[in-house]
Amino acid sequence: MGSNSSRISDLPKNEYLKKLSGTDSVSENDPFWNQLLSFSFPAPTSSTELKLLEEATVSVCRSLAGLWTVFTLGGVGSKAAAAPELSSPLANQSLLLLLVLANLTDAVDAPNPYRQAIMSFKNTQDSSPFPSSIPHAFQINFNSLYTALCEQQTSDQATLLLYTLLHQNSNVRTYMLARTDMENLVLPILEILYHVEERNSHHVYMALIILLILTEDDGFNRSIHEVILKNITWYSERVLTEISLGSLLILVVIRTIQYNMTRTRDKYLHTNCLAALANMSAQFRSLHQYAAQRIISLFSLLSKKHNKVLEQATQSLRGSLSSNDVPLPDYAQDLNVIEEVIRMMLEIINSCLTNSLHHNPNLVYALLYKRDLFEQFRTHPSFQDVMQNIDLVITFFSSRLLQAGAELSVERVLEIIKQGAVALPKDRLKKFPELKFKYVEEEQPEEFFIPYVWSLVYNSAVGLYWNPRAIQLFTMDSD
Repeated sequence: MGSNSSRISDLPKNEYLKKLSGTDSVSENDPFWNQLLSFSFPAPTSSTELKLLEEATVSVCRSLAGLWTVFTLGGVGSKAAAAPELSSPLANQSLLLLLVLANLTDAVDAPNPYRQAIMSFKNTQDSSPFPSSIPHAFQINFNSLYTALCEQQTSDQATLLLYTLLHQNSNVRTYMLARTDMENLVLPILEILYHVEERNSHHVYMALIILLILTEDDGFNRSIHEVILKNITWYSERVLTEISLGSLLILVVIRTIQYNMTRTRDKYLHTNCLAALANMSAQFRSLHQYAAQRIISLFSLLSKKHNKVLEQATQSLRGSLSSNDVPLPDYAQDLNVIEEVIRMMLEIINSCLTNSLHHNPNLVYALLYKRDLFEQFRTHPSFQDVMQNIDLVITFFSSRLLQAGAELSVERVLEIIKQGAVALPKDRLKKFPELKFKYVEEEQPEEFFIPYVWSLVYNSAVGLYWNPRAIQLFTMDSD
């Protein structure tokens, strides 16, 4: 560097911050800019490398400032959020940069400092000291962060950030689960799943895993049934004038399972949907009649699919006896997968009946209305144990309805069910281990997240050109 030029790192601190931020209004006591200064970089070995490093530092800091601004000042207000393509390009670039930095792989001898910072930052209202083991700590207004995340879930990158914070930052997770307005966060996530046909598979996965993480908390599972929603306009299968957030969540997850059964047939998606339902099942409360019907309808669909595969296997076996040259299809594997899902659905129904029978007359009603569906599974060796309680409930309430006479109205049937739920001794229902599933990342999560993040950069970054023929990290249809 020439003798007339000065390095920005030689400037006084307040001048250095102005250079980094590109503004004269930054304070040298600002926690964000001071935090950025605390990150360490490898020492440059030449004046050229030093100049490049300083220019890169300025660029990174200014870009991250955009994200900080949208979360603390510019992105939160009383007006409705603009469409993603019309929102702040700087905020979008900053969010993409943050996701790229957070997903950098750890060095051999040092963890990724950006990921460390994301895992440990706290609320500005939290006055407790940071542990000395956390070198890159900072604070942010969680209320502003929460509001911004609620408003921006239509974009992949905002959903990915929400997932990252919920999964990796216990401070954020605890704060969000304690909110009394969780519907503001859950409804946009449900809308992503509801419009599964219009979303890419990665966005759907992230939304579903967010629900799975939330349902790990019993407090969340109870509270969602206390939140009553009115006129959910985006749910088009049926007019829902009034429904609890919990019942709506069940409806959307079941719809996702049914879509997956007929279209994508993704076992990973099935597993996570069923895990979320299982986590909630013991706390099902006052299920909407339509939600109760859809639970039993899903079981009916699975039952029909089970019978169809059995029939195909039988016909195939008969055909193979007459021709030794025809290979026998592997129906055993298909049957095993279906039976695993059927068992999980039976366990979900059983969990609800065992833990909250008296809170769910609509589920008992739907169970009785379709009781013939369960007959074939009573003696099936794979389901005998879990069918025990379901069979007892069906027999008990069927008997009470028979005693009440014929031509009963829906209202009268529900009344008998409510009375019977009180009269049924709880010790008659066999206790099973509580259904609890916890989300765990794969052993090498970077194989999924790094290509995903860079596909978002490629498709969403404003004003950046990438030669599509040179891209090797992800396929061009992964957007």
